[in-house]
Amino acid sequence: MVWVAIVGPSGAGKDTILAALREELAGDAHFHFARRVISRPEDAGGEAHEYLPPEGFAAADLILQWEAHGLRYGIRRAEVERAPVTLLNLSRTVLEEAASRHPLLVAEVTAPRAVLAERLRARGREEGAEIAARLDRKGTPLKGLNQVRIINDGPVHAAVAALRRALEACAAGRFPP
Repeated sequence: MVWVAIVGPSGAGKDTILAALREELAGDAHFHFARRVISRPEDAGGEAHEYLPPEGFAAADLILQWEAHGLRYGIRRAEVERAPVTLLNLSRTVLEEAASRHPLLVAEVTAPRAVLAERLRARGREEGAEIAARLDRKGTPLKGLNQVRIINDGPVHAAVAALRRALEACAAGRFPP
C-alpha cells in the first residue's frame, strides 16, 4: 500500500486534477481518494469534505492533522485503509510525519508564477497584494521524500495523464515510480 500526497501552491490546479482523476479512476479498487475532515462547514464551499468542529479533532480517530488558513484539517484512519494506493490532499507541514507512518509518494503540482497569478486572479477571491503575498509564500522544501513533479501549465489532461502514470506505477508495485 502506498499513500500519494498531493501538494502544491494555490492556483496550481490540484483540485482540478484530482477531480479529473476521480472520474477516470471511478470504480477502480486500486485507488482511493481520502476525504478530509475540515473545521469549515460543508456548505461554505470548496472541496467536498466532512465538517468537524475544532473541539472534535482531539477525540476523532485521525491519522494526520494540521492547521492552515485558520482552519483545522485531518484525515481519518479509516480513509487510508481502503485501497492499495490512497491519494491524500495534504499540507507540506505533515509530509514527514506521513512518510514516517507509511510509504509515501509526494506529487507536487505546480505551474510557472505567471500562470498561478492568472488563475488566482480568475478566482476573484483575492486582490493584487493578496495574490502577490500568496505567490511569495514559500512551501517547505521536499527533501528526502520520494516525489514526482507535475507541471500544470498546459491542457489539464496532460497533467492528469502524468499523475495517472505515477499512480498506476505505484499500483503495479513500482515504488517510487
